Amino acid sequence: MTAALLSSLTDGDTADRPDALSFAGRTLSREDLLGAAGAVAHRIAGAECVAVRATATAETAVAVVGGLLAGVPVVPLPPDAGPVERRHILRDSGAALVLGGEAEDGDDGVAAVPVDVRERADRPVRTADPDRPALILYTSGTTGAPKGVLIPHDAITACLDGLADVWQWTAEDTLVHGLPLFHVHGLVLGVLGALRTGCRLVHTGRPTPEAYAAAGGSLYFGVPTVWSRVVREPAAARRLAGARLLVSGSAALPAPVFRELEALTGQRPVERYGMTETLITVAARADGERVPGRVGVPLPGTRTRLAAVEDGGGIGELEVSGPTLFSGYLGRPEDTARAHTADGWFRTGDIAALDPDGTHRIVGRASIDLIKSGGYRIGAGEVENALLDHPAVAEAAVVGLPHDDLGQEIVAYVVAEGVTEQALIDFVAGRLSVHKRPRRVRFLEALPRNAMGKPQKKLLEGL
Repeated sequence: MTAALLSSLTDGDTADRPDALSFAGRTLSREDLLGAAGAVAHRIAGAECVAVRATATAETAVAVVGGLLAGVPVVPLPPDAGPVERRHILRDSGAALVLGGEAEDGDDGVAAVPVDVRERADRPVRTADPDRPALILYTSGTTGAPKGVLIPHDAITACLDGLADVWQWTAEDTLVHGLPLFHVHGLVLGVLGALRTGCRLVHTGRPTPEAYAAAGGSLYFGVPTVWSRVVREPAAARRLAGARLLVSGSAALPAPVFRELEALTGQRPVERYGMTETLITVAARADGERVPGRVGVPLPGTRTRLAAVEDGGGIGELEVSGPTLFSGYLGRPEDTARAHTADGWFRTGDIAALDPDGTHRIVGRASIDLIKSGGYRIGAGEVENALLDHPAVAEAAVVGLPHDDLGQEIVAYVVAEGVTEQALIDFVAGRLSVHKRPRRVRFLEALPRNAMGKPQKKLLEGL
């Protein structure tokens, strides 16, 4: 319920401070946030659903909290979404209003409502309808039009409380990140997590190494692209040595970046795993072992299992069950049913391996990262990490492309200088099994990536 999710904010469980929340240098106290969000809540009361232009600003935090206080489902809109995507999200969700900013092309007459952080109103006293979601988050749409993922209030609470446990996350922390506020990572963990735990939040606006270094946090969130940029600025990286925890997520952290972070900051980063549909289900513990490529153990109350992939072989599709899962895809009961097993477990579509101690390793997506070549099954992530161990390679993505003899051949796309194709093929063959070596290597100036830094491998196949 909303009351439970925002209890540390609404019940005054934690001490306020004038700079409790900071967005690119603009500060709010928790009381300021609650007052401005209360004004939003009164304005949207009774709406079936509202969209929020999810810019990396205080206005977005106010709008989202206002929706939660009003018990109205909130749909974060990517601020860089084009008219077609925006139109689809607004129509599909049925959003009655768009909070923040002015009307844009693609809004199709949905009224735009400004958000003023200076407004003040008492928060409405109400409990959210348990049958209505807290958030409707839209998938990236890589396999069709984006789908609305219905996220319950209780799922968010369970996720954040689980992470507070495994990361020893408390009101004494200062959380720093510069991530977008329309994804689970930046919005749910990075804003609602701070409000739930009562810790101070510093959103840097953009996640630059310099901004991270200057923020003076104890807990940092970043995607692999952010951490790759941080380690390329050693002076900035060394200033993070005083942090308690560096967290990486949303994509696999390359092993070389992991090791460079350790060398520059004196600590190993923590990785975690989740999806829009599941929130965070697996994470490395603050007091546990941190190993490159390992994303940890299930959060409290979460269960995981591997579904056999064809002939077995130690890896399989990861399936999860527990309190952090979504309640379904909006208006898509058939898609919801297909995403679950007969006994109710969610099919993640990710290929994973389990170590003897229960630690999870994510190999890649079943649809693109499980390569079947010459009778072998190869995880693309393992080959990518091997390539990234070469000092000349800055970025790497590996796919399996159709091959008449092998079924699929391993093809690597790399950003690298001063190295030949054959040298990289031999390098991988010398570090992994020979059958895992790339058959071809293609050199690019940059890998195509989405907003969270994940390589868009479907775009590579025609290059």
